[in-house]
Amino acid sequence: MAKKRSKKRTTRKRPASKKRTTKRASNTRKKTTKATTKRGQKLGSVSTDALATELRRRQKDLGRLEAKRDKLAAQLAEVEREINAVGGAGGFGTTARGSIRRRPRNDTNLADALVAVLKGKTMGVSEVADAVLAAGYRTSAANFRTIVNQTLLRDKRIKKISRGQYTAK
Repeated sequence: MAKKRSKKRTTRKRPASKKRTTKRASNTRKKTTKATTKRGQKLGSVSTDALATELRRRQKDLGRLEAKRDKLAAQLAEVEREINAVGGAGGFGTTARGSIRRRPRNDTNLADALVAVLKGKTMGVSEVADAVLAAGYRTSAANFRTIVNQTLLRDKRIKKISRGQYTAK
């Protein structure tokens, strides 16, 4: 068994210009574990009168901010009412274009609609998709033809006649 050679570590001294500095930059604040006031004083060195004054100031700001929030909420509610009055969809959950995307409701599912359209006919995918839409099936899909194609391949009630041609069994 061969012995492993251990590499001896050598330490180099850094030149004076490359030495690490432990000083903190003057613009960074020193982190303390004790709580501090707004102006950076340690709480232990602040009088109770000063603390009471600071608390009163913050309470006064709180009331002002709550009043501002209530005023803005009222304005938002008014704008929402105006949007709804002209037939728009407002509120949260809107898309980037401002409308709420809702899924259309159909009486039957897509597979049943495809079987009904293909009963006794042979059609291609695009023709079937157009016929289903003409029959009243509603969709919001941007790629409806692809969805129709997947459903045609998956459904057992639909038979593939040739490439791209389908009929109902």
